[in-house]
Amino acid sequence: MPKMKTNRGAAKRFKVKKSGKIKRGSAYRSHILTKKSQKRKRNLRQPKYVAKTDIKEVKLLLCI
Repeated sequence: MPKMKTNRGAAKRFKVKKSGKIKRGSAYRSHILTKKSQKRKRNLRQPKYVAKTDIKEVKLLLCI
């Protein structure tokens, strides 16, 4: 049976941490930042993790 292939788009978007959590990027921080408050932009810098309900699907994409 052939090897499973990792979804390359998912591989670029997610990182698996040692704890088993899956780290993801945050939305709304790429452009039109002038109208967003400093507090909002600062909170967007914090690490974000995939929700428990979505972990199964992301793991399938990453072949974990």
